[in-house]
Amino acid sequence: MARAYTIATAALALGVPPKWLDNTLSHFRIQGVHQARQGVARRLTMEALLPLATSIALTRELGIPLARALDLARNIITSDGKIAFGNRLAISTDLVATRAELLRQLEHAVEVAPLPRRGRPPKNKTGRLE
Repeated sequence: MARAYTIATAALALGVPPKWLDNTLSHFRIQGVHQARQGVARRLTMEALLPLATSIALTRELGIPLARALDLARNIITSDGKIAFGNRLAISTDLVATRAELLRQLEHAVEVAPLPRRGRPPKNKTGRLE
């Protein structure tokens, strides 16, 4: 099974706020995002992170709206890093370098990203408010 990352870890590696990433995953269907039911944290595989990283770059560098950037990123990835628009225009990316950079950022993010606490908060042993 492929390794999966939390929202906090993925957001740190992608350089976006966790809330932005969570909202993006709520609005768009992205392959490689594992989610069960309410209350169970989403997990993202590299299959989800590569198109997200590519679409973030398209949005930041070219000002492309996120919905269109996600579609372009999927097409770029399935076309081995290059898509053409007619005879004169093409968008390409080095997928190997993008993946390597993303893995490096994930390695760092795994070390520093907080693990989300789940469930009820621990009970105060004294019974007093602090």
